[in-house]
Amino acid sequence: MTEFREALDRWRRERDAFRWSVPDPFNFGRDVVDHFARDPARPALFWRDAEGRERRLSFGDVRAGSNRAAHLLSSLGVGAGEPVLVMLPRVPEWQLVVVGALKAGALVIPSSTILRPKDIVYRVRHSGAVAIVTTAEQAGAVDAVRGELTSVRHWLVLVEEGARSAPESWEDLATALAAQPGTDPIATPTRASDPALVYYTSGTTGPPKAVLHAHAYTYAQRYTALHWLGLRGSDRLWTTSDTGWAKAAYSVLFGPWSVGAEVFLYHGRFEPHTELRLLESIGPHVFCAPPTEFRLLVKEDLRAFRFARLREVVSAGEPLNPEVIRAWHEATGRTIRDGYGQTESILLIGNFPGMPVRPGLMGLPMPGHRVDVIGEDARPLPPGEVGDVAIAGDPPSLFRGYWKDERASLACRRGEWYVTGDRAYRDADGFFWFVGRADDVIISAGYRIGPFEVESALVEHPDVLEAAAVAAPDPVRGAIVKAFVVLRPGVARSAELVRALQEHVKAVTAPYKYPRAIEFVDALPKTVSGKIRRVELREAEKRG
Repeated sequence: MTEFREALDRWRRERDAFRWSVPDPFNFGRDVVDHFARDPARPALFWRDAEGRERRLSFGDVRAGSNRAAHLLSSLGVGAGEPVLVMLPRVPEWQLVVVGALKAGALVIPSSTILRPKDIVYRVRHSGAVAIVTTAEQAGAVDAVRGELTSVRHWLVLVEEGARSAPESWEDLATALAAQPGTDPIATPTRASDPALVYYTSGTTGPPKAVLHAHAYTYAQRYTALHWLGLRGSDRLWTTSDTGWAKAAYSVLFGPWSVGAEVFLYHGRFEPHTELRLLESIGPHVFCAPPTEFRLLVKEDLRAFRFARLREVVSAGEPLNPEVIRAWHEATGRTIRDGYGQTESILLIGNFPGMPVRPGLMGLPMPGHRVDVIGEDARPLPPGEVGDVAIAGDPPSLFRGYWKDERASLACRRGEWYVTGDRAYRDADGFFWFVGRADDVIISAGYRIGPFEVESALVEHPDVLEAAAVAAPDPVRGAIVKAFVVLRPGVARSAELVRALQEHVKAVTAPYKYPRAIEFVDALPKTVSGKIRRVELREAEKRG
């Protein structure tokens, strides 16, 4: 209890002392990357692929490479504020192109490399992108709909080692970059309030929305690095995030480089044993992975690995089940600290370094943010009462609005508050406890049931790999809890197992929350960022 109180007092001191002070004008490339490049040998990036090939870049290399990218875009006539769709995987060119585009004053649209042709059409049409930067592998998906991408003037392709040559009508990115000067510092003057980035949401509850961030957002990510990741300038960080997710901004680019830390970037498919072997051999001080990966990592023999330098372990994207946190801690001695943020913000609520973690706890608000649980009348609710997680005011860490969608931008506001769409409650100490997305909460016979609690109980069962809980229509109760369950390999599906899982949930949580229906599935539908698409399961139940 003493440790808990000390952590709470420390957070309160940091909260009370915090003041926003964003430089203006500000450009991440000029003011951060080029600043650390004054020590040109300072490590910035350690890259490895699945075949064992490696590249190491210093901040001097990143400065030169991003200058080349900025020169290239300028030479192509990409003007200030013009959108550039960057669809590159976990390769150094991703950082170089993003930072270079910011230096050139372009509007950067980081996108996943697994977008389907229709997704590409949606983003290009909505944004009016004038250039696309992608790989030879993904160029085919772009070419399939090229006739619909009428705003695009420039097509740049990265040909990775072992891949086929650049397709016709595409310009080879490596060749084009090599032809540009790297020594001339180039930076289009940008105000902190100028548009910098657009992230398209996962589309969990409908079509993707375009989340617009200003240059101030890239500065604000330093506080994610300092307060949540616990990064120091001499650290190496490994985050497994895909480059198309906003989480990459947290902890693959803007966050770690804001404090001068080195990023490890692995370009390969996720495989639990390989990830643990890399975690042991490359020795990061801080490791960040999504809940989906941690749920599979703890199924491995964690005690067979030694993570000598590992100091901080964090997870974000959706809440991590308490059983996974316990299993990781028992095997490694480290605690996974959950964090809560959105595409629309930096990290907003977290379990911070040195803070005792209670499984299922979202944590405390990030300093510099007034976060609360509010009701429909926009007033903060008392402790213990479930409501909407909301952020007051307009901090530089928050998005500027949904681009080209004034209705959606207004709909997420309630008085002075930005309403996140997530439901939670606060305890007497001010800690936040997650309940679920507002549209994921299940109302059964008058009871409000958060899917996360049901899913966490199911995942604690030794036969369960993953689970999702949704509302299924019921003529008597209005709705019942239905669970979709992925079993561990080798476990047979049976009516007996259904009953065992139901009894298990009753024993772990309140009896009225148990899933009255359970369906075994091979996989759960997920967004490109790995979040479970409960909306898809819920809609399927409505259709019957």
